[in-house]
Formats: sequence, structure tokens, C-alpha cells
Amino acid sequence: MAVCEARVRRQAAEGRLLLALLPLLWPAPGSTASASLLRLFDRHVARWHRDSAAYALDDAGLGRVFDGVGGLSGGGATSRLLVNYPETYRSEILDYLFKPNFGASLHILKVEIGGDGQTTDGTEPSHMHYANKENYFLGYEWWLMKEAKKRNPNIKLIGLPWSFPGWLGEGENWPYVNLQNTAMYIISWIWGAKRHHNLDIDYIGIWNERAFDSQYIKVLRKTLDQSGLERVKIIASDFLWRPISLAMLKDPELMEAVHIIGAHYPGTFTAPEALKTNKILWSSEDYSTFNNEEGGGCWARILNQNYVNGYMTATIAWNLVASYYPQLPFGRDGLMTAQEPWSGHYTVQSPIWITAHTTQFAQPGWRYLKAAGHLHKGGSYVALTDGLNNLTIIIETMSHEHSKCIRPPLPFFTVSDQIANFSLNGAFKELKMLQVWYSKLGSKTGNSSVLFKQLPPVKITNGIVTLKLGIDEVYSLTTITTGQKGSHPIPPKSQPFPSSYKDDFNICNPPFSEAPNFADQTGVFECFTNTEEKGDHTFTLRQVITQRPITWSADADQTISIIGDYNWKNLVITCDVYIETPHFGSVFIAGRVNKGGGIIRSAKGIFFWIFADGTYQITKDLARSVIMKDDYANVTAGKWYTLNLNINKFSVSAAIDGVVLWTGGKFFYPQNGWAAIGTGSFEFAQFDNFHIEAEN
Repeated sequence: MAVCEARVRRQAAEGRLLLALLPLLWPAPGSTASASLLRLFDRHVARWHRDSAAYALDDAGLGRVFDGVGGLSGGGATSRLLVNYPETYRSEILDYLFKPNFGASLHILKVEIGGDGQTTDGTEPSHMHYANKENYFLGYEWWLMKEAKKRNPNIKLIGLPWSFPGWLGEGENWPYVNLQNTAMYIISWIWGAKRHHNLDIDYIGIWNERAFDSQYIKVLRKTLDQSGLERVKIIASDFLWRPISLAMLKDPELMEAVHIIGAHYPGTFTAPEALKTNKILWSSEDYSTFNNEEGGGCWARILNQNYVNGYMTATIAWNLVASYYPQLPFGRDGLMTAQEPWSGHYTVQSPIWITAHTTQFAQPGWRYLKAAGHLHKGGSYVALTDGLNNLTIIIETMSHEHSKCIRPPLPFFTVSDQIANFSLNGAFKELKMLQVWYSKLGSKTGNSSVLFKQLPPVKITNGIVTLKLGIDEVYSLTTITTGQKGSHPIPPKSQPFPSSYKDDFNICNPPFSEAPNFADQTGVFECFTNTEEKGDHTFTLRQVITQRPITWSADADQTISIIGDYNWKNLVITCDVYIETPHFGSVFIAGRVNKGGGIIRSAKGIFFWIFADGTYQITKDLARSVIMKDDYANVTAGKWYTLNLNINKFSVSAAIDGVVLWTGGKFFYPQNGWAAIGTGSFEFAQFDNFHIEAEN
């Protein structure tokens, strides 16, 4: 910084001296000396204009109100493994996400309203699996919202459904069959948050990235008001700009009902129709990019340019924390990574510190200055004020190659070194210095990154702040002095999933409804207490969804929960199973399961099934389209059996209660994958004494 200022001051001094001496030293017109001096003067002026540009900032020119930066948990099951971390490490991760003036210091937390369906990386449980039963202690989003509020009481909370429980569809895969029922379902979630967890939900959405129903939005607004929830504002439609904007422009009641227009992955631009509504505009889901340095560059660029290009006053990252098995879709597309609760290992990646450049120095309610814009040699800047003479300027110079997001495609542009002169006018002209925080994202050639480093304050001379800007840099210039790069002790080293793993589910009151490390991909598996069971199976894991949900992604026709190390090749899986549905019920255990998330329907592996009609099968896929063995096993519903599946590099065998039913030869595909349990349809079934012995 000091070198940069010295260089700029030296160039300016040279220019002033040259101008002062011109009348005294200029040779006779037309002489050789005159021509040489003129060329020298032209070169100096050209160099100054080529390398520098001026940007005026004035507190009288105010733009839109800043609403904040957020993260999204869900869409789906993206925080699944976080809850299983040992407490010390779990709290550290939460600090990096939510604690003010520490890490990302997020202003907004958006969560999925679980609907029992597959919504990208797994399912999240609904608070109402069935029409006549409510439970506000299922899943982990309640816990996450409380932890966020514990660290930042001012954080704003948003709820948005992806899938819905099947009963709302009344036989159709559609949530708008009975508008009042769906509205009351959402309102029950809002009130459940308040009554059971003391959480005030600030905003509610409609249906993530799916069709909206204008009449439903109006019914929801009316029902919210009638239920004493006037303060809860509606965001619509969490998809595209134009459809909802056009509908609002044609329908005054809809215009009144919608408080914020939220679009997903807008590429930093807003549709004219959305601007015409004069509504608050948000990028209500964005980023979704692998969290290496390129992902950090993507995030830096859109945090600024969503306002510069599109007047969006909040940007929310999908996802909050990559806390799911990395081989599931969109692995490591979080602001940070926490996918090893068994080891305690986690990683704080560059997007956390890129977020801090904005969130630690501007708060919701501040105002953007109108003087936001693009830098003359690439990059952008925004400036914000609290109206009390505090000022924050955020500058980014991300290159094209270093800032491509996963979507949409990024048109080519260039960025080069430059000098920026910020002229502070109005009340800002009285400022004498600004705090400086700096990041430089490393290149693919191996240059390491500098992340959120505090530099010496920059002095303001005659209302001018001058910076020499390189490529792939972020600066925060601010009057705020509370910025901090927080840190915790280095977490444990990364370790693979334990090769020997057991769970007997013998916890009377589990802290969460899911068993540790199981990741439900279709259906919902919950810790269950058999109140009438006096034997070894009082506490079990139970699949509880009995009706196909209103789907968002491609749920399988079977239910399945995965666990373990995707690299496992040779393993022995043992599990006690209990079919609850007479005649038609079925359960399975499986190994080398190779797919999950939105493509779970096509999962392959080695599946060992038993059926209530007394038969068993060995199949090569979840859909049971490739059957290796189909025979009688003398099994029935209502009785516990111990299944054993032994997969090694030479053969596969399956046994019930210690009796081998089948042995097959070498299994070539898939060569590796997760272990899994599940059922043949949406039906009740129980699992107990799960045990794996594995090797890669």
C-alpha cells in the first residue's frame, strides 16, 4: 500500500513540476527541443490517463437499502453431517459461519422446509409426515437456526419448501390442489418455529424453482395476516425474474402480497419487468460453485456485481456449508467444508473470507451509494453508508478465468492492473483515513492466496483515496474498526470413514431424529422407540414415509439411506431387519452403491432383499431391474431377521440368521460405493444393530 501511494504521488508530483516549468523552459516553437519536450509531456499525460481513473463517492447520492449476505442450508440435506460433529468442532464451524466479526458473519440464514422428498443431496423430514400428526423436532434445521441466532440475534431467517408431504397433493404430485391446506401447512411450520424453538421467521417462500400459483400466493398472504403473522414477508418466486414480475404487473393484489422478488442464478442481471415493479430484488440463491479459489472468485464478483448490474440488495449462497458425502451431487459447493464428523476435520475455504469483506463492514439497513459501478480496466466497486458518516467501499478485480460460477455461463471479459482514485465528497470529505482489508486469490500456477489480511490504514489526501489494483484482488476500505479474521485451533487431520463401524441405535432420547452419518436419499429414517418391545430391539431406526412425497427431484420408488466411504470395495454388512407390512413389504441391505442425490433412481450396487411373501433377491440395482438371484427364504413380516452381505474381490455371499442362501462369483461393476439400507416401497420398516467391516 505504501509503495503504491508513493508511486502515485511521485507521478503526480512529476506532472505538476512539468506543468510549472513549461512557461519558463519551453524552447522556441518549431525547434527540435520543442518537439521533444512536447512528446515527453504527451507521454506523461497519456500514461496517467491510461493507468488511472477517478470515481466520485457522495453521501447525497443514495441508492437502494442493503439487505445482507446469506447462506442456504437445504435443497437438500446439505448440512446433514454437520450435526454429527463432536461439539467443540461443531461450534467452531458455526462460529466461522455466523459469529459477527469473526468469519463469514452472515446476515441471513435460509433453510429448507423439509418435505420428505429428495431435493439434491438427500431428503429432509417434514414436520407433518401425515395430515393428522405434527412434530417440530424432526431434522436439524431448527437446531441450525437456533445456533445462528445464538451467535447473531439479528440474523434474518427464511423458510422455503422444495418438496411437500404426499398427503397435501390428494393423489396428485402438485402442492396447489388445496390452496388453504398448503398455506396452513406452511403457517404451522412458522408457528412451530416460534412456539417450540422461540424462532421468529422473517420471510417465507413459495416452491423452490418450480411453478408458482398466483392465487396460492394471495391465499398465503391472507392466511398469514389472519394468523397474526403480518410481519412475515413473502419472497417469490425463487426461480426466474420474468414470470413472477409479469404476473405482479398485471395483478395489483399479487403485487401487494409479494414483498421481495427473488431469482436464482441471475448472472448479476435483472429483467426490466422486475425493475418495473419497484420491489426489493434479491438473488435468493446463487454461487453453487466448488469452493476452491475459482469459487472464491465467483463469489467475490457476484457479491459486488449483483448490485452493480442488477440492483439486487441481498445475495444468498447455496450452500451454507458442504456437509454431505463429497461424491453426492455438487460436492464441496459450500462456503466452507465440513464432511468428516468421524474425524472432526473441516476446512475454512476462501468464500468464507470473501464474504467477510462485505459482511463485517456493512449491515442490513445500510444504503448503497448510487456511485457503484465497473472499474475502467475491469472489476467493480460498491460503496455503502449507515447514514452516520460511516463508509465502506468494496472493490473486486476478478479475472474471467478466476471467477466462473457453475451457472450461468460467463461472457468473456478482461481485467488488468490499474490505478483507481476515489474522490470522497459531501460528509465523506472530512474523513482522514480508512481501514484496509485485502485478499488476493492464488492462481492455477501455484501462487498461494492472501485471504482477508488487514493492511495499514490508507490516508485520505484532499478527499482522494488512491489505490493500485492488481488482478484477482478484493479490497475493503472502511471506517469500521471492528473487523477481525477469527481463528480456532487447527482441526484434526482428515481421516476416511471408519472401516469398522457399528450402531445399535440404543439412545432413548437422541439429540436429532436421524441416526449419525446415515444420509437418506429417498424416504426418511428416524430413531424409533418400540414401547411394547421388551427384548433387544427397543430402540431402532425406522423408515417412516408411507406415501410418495410431492417430489422436487427424482425420488426413487424405493426408500434408501446411504452411509460410509464411497471408496469401499470389499465389505461385510450385517443388520437386523423387521418388515412391518404383511404380504407386500420388503427390506434390503446393500454395498457398493454408486449413486445418490437427484440420480438415486439409477443407483447400482449389490442389493440383498427379503420380502414378506417369503422370498429373497440379489440385484445389481436399486430398481431391481437386474436380478442375479430370486428364491425362497422362509421369511415373513412381523419378525426380526439378521441379514449378512459379504462382498470381496473374489465373490459375494448373502445369509439370513447365519445361514448362507447364495454365493456368487466376482462382481465387476460397480467396483466401489457406499453401504445402504432401505425398503422396497414407501412403507414402515425397522433396522437395528447395523455393523460394517470394510476395506478399500
